[in-house]
Parts: sequence; structure tokens; C-alpha cells
Amino acid sequence: MRNQQLKFLILDSLFAIIIAILAQVAIPIGPIPFTGQTFAIGLAATILGAKHGTISVFVYIMLGIIGIPVFQGMTAGIGILIGITGGYIIGFLANTFITGYILDKTRYTTGIAITANIIGALFTLLFGMIWLKIGAGMSLTKSFYIGFLPFLIPGIIKAALAGIFGIMIRNRLVKSRLLSEKKL
Repeated sequence: MRNQQLKFLILDSLFAIIIAILAQVAIPIGPIPFTGQTFAIGLAATILGAKHGTISVFVYIMLGIIGIPVFQGMTAGIGILIGITGGYIIGFLANTFITGYILDKTRYTTGIAITANIIGALFTLLFGMIWLKIGAGMSLTKSFYIGFLPFLIPGIIKAALAGIFGIMIRNRLVKSRLLSEKKL
């Protein structure tokens, strides 16, 4: 039991680090940059499932809140979270849980993983759009055109890639007995 708990602690922490690293990969597009964070979020959900994927995202967010520069652009602090783009970060929790939950309740296959990741990615965009509307005082229509629509196609692409690579990695981890085929 202790070995299993230690294994999950290490995996959860490792994915928090992976998210932090991929968050630094950014292409500026408008007020919200196109980053590798969402790809990493999808990987965490696909590989670890709802519980441990969400724990890894929560650890990532907490690292940023306490001042470790893990958010996009090597930024940190509660100000990032309550700023106009903070909704996307909060949306990562919903994304991970929903994606992992779908996989946990069905099967870990590439097709289901792609679908689950796309659904999860839509939740990240939805949280971000609503937060942007409130934080920037925009109309819902304007926040949709600025904070949702430009990221829809890139988000779907990253979600599909996270589903594909996540299942490949998960299958290798199961084969090497680092993960159990059973739900986590």
C-alpha cells in the first residue's frame, strides 16, 4: 500500500512539473497566449485519470500561487490567478477532472481519450471566457470572440494530441507496471 501511495505521489508531482515546463512554451495570440499548458493538462488527465490528474493540476496551481514561477511566462502569484486570464487556470481543474472521469468511467482507448480531452478543453475555454468577461468587464459576445473562439481549433488540436500521446504513454506505463490497468 505504501509503495502504491509513493508511486502516485511521485507521478502526481511529476505531472505538476511537466505542466510547469510546458506552460513556458507559448505563442502569443491576442491577450491570452497559446501555451503548452493545456496539452500537459490533457496528458495528466489521460495518463493519471480524474483523481490523480486533478491532484497534479492542483499541485501545479498551488506552486504558482505560493510564488514559484510555473505559470506561463515564468510568472507566479495569486495575482495571476485572479487576473483576467485566471479563469483558464481554474478551468484546468475542471478539464482534468472531466477528461479523467470520462476515461475512468469508460475505457482508456485513443478514440475515447480524444473525445474526453476535447470535452475537457471546452471546459477550460468556457471557464476562461466567463472569467475574462467578468474580469475585463466585457460583454459575453466579446469575451466569446476574444477568449474562446480564437483558441477553439488550437485547443481541439492540442486535446486530440494529448489523447493520442496520453494513451500511448499510459499503455507503456501499464506495460512496464508503473501504472495499473485498473482505474487509479
